[in-house]
Amino acid sequence: MIASEQGANLIQHILNKTKLNIIKMKQAIQFGAGNIGRGFIGALLSQSDYHVVFADVNTQIIDAINNAGRYTVFITDHEPENFEVSNISALHTSDPALIAKICDSEVITTAVGLGILPKIAPVIAKGIEERAKLKINAALNIIACENGVYASTELKKEVLALLSPQAKQYCEEWVSFADCSVDRIVPPIKTDNIADVCVERFYEWNVDAAQIKGGLQIQGMNPVKNLPAYIERKLFTLNTGHAIIAYLGYMKGYDTIEQSIADHDILTIVRAAMNESGAALARKFGMDLSEHSLYCEKIIKRFHNYYLNDVVTRIGRDPLRKLSANDRLISPLTTAYKYGLPIDNLLLGVGAALHFQYPADAQSRQIQEMIRESGLAAAVEKMTGIAAESPLNMQIIKAYKDVASLSPLVVKKVEIISVSGIEARLVSELLKKAKEYNYDILLKYVS
Repeated sequence: MIASEQGANLIQHILNKTKLNIIKMKQAIQFGAGNIGRGFIGALLSQSDYHVVFADVNTQIIDAINNAGRYTVFITDHEPENFEVSNISALHTSDPALIAKICDSEVITTAVGLGILPKIAPVIAKGIEERAKLKINAALNIIACENGVYASTELKKEVLALLSPQAKQYCEEWVSFADCSVDRIVPPIKTDNIADVCVERFYEWNVDAAQIKGGLQIQGMNPVKNLPAYIERKLFTLNTGHAIIAYLGYMKGYDTIEQSIADHDILTIVRAAMNESGAALARKFGMDLSEHSLYCEKIIKRFHNYYLNDVVTRIGRDPLRKLSANDRLISPLTTAYKYGLPIDNLLLGVGAALHFQYPADAQSRQIQEMIRESGLAAAVEKMTGIAAESPLNMQIIKAYKDVASLSPLVVKKVEIISVSGIEARLVSELLKKAKEYNYDILLKYVS
């Protein structure tokens, strides 16, 4: 009888333990509940049976996620479809409860923008400190899914600077900061439900396999061996082409990427620019040029997607960042130039970016101010690091002038003739506006 009772208790213990294991689900934290966070990374985590905790500062999104416990992802394509993302919750990034969530999680992903990574580093550091204190000997993989090179490595630097010696030692053993490249176009299309999101069908998420700890497996995540090649292929092909379309399209008065790429002149320049960048990548990484050409055509097909309705001013925003030495316009240009490869169309893309004058974009205004105050050559040096007296800088200046001929909106000289003179106030306003847009004004008074 006693043996029978002991056996029954053992069976019950096993059942209880099994039940607990079933109930306890994997957990992931997604910093950034924006379109990329919800429509791409968060959705893949949910589909991989993680409970996804979104961490954000937008209280409207936080409330919408917590109230409904689900949202819908719409595939905007020629064959549209949708699917529901559930088993989710949300917290404000300042909520102390986030520390406990970090302790319970297997993976942390981000989609907040490169400039925001230092702002989320403190809460991640506190979570790692707590994990070390509680001796949670389980792998934590942190993956910064940002539009930049080695974003996870940059986040790691920020986090390590905040850790105690004990937490640093714990971090070395149990925490991974895995670099990645991400690719999915997620346009800012408004939906009836604020948490719902629209995405294109195509996506790619490549993660450095060597940096992953604990055999992490996520549906749609592709562990790769040669991550730098994937990062630069995406950044200096897709992002390069996207930016050039936006700047040329804006110059020619188009509203969307799809409208812009339908323009034969723009399509010709963009296709050639992406292939110029591809030739440089092939030299640098030994990539197959014919395969890369097919990759370029696949991207161009994505740009033609009418249903994305992506506006050129959104893709072209923050042009100073995009004109920096390591970003999508200058890096492929200088790499191709270093190898002595053709760069004519990449130059036109840089020239178009220098013409970007969108009043709502602070960086575009800053560029025009730099050109006015320092002159074009010096301004280019400040933005790109390319010396003012260098031959490449001179080629950029030439491209800046050449690309202006593509657009009737870009005027270099305005001649005003009046038979009786122009009222001083109107002249003053005209000159002020001309200075803002770097136009040369020639006034002729005819009596």
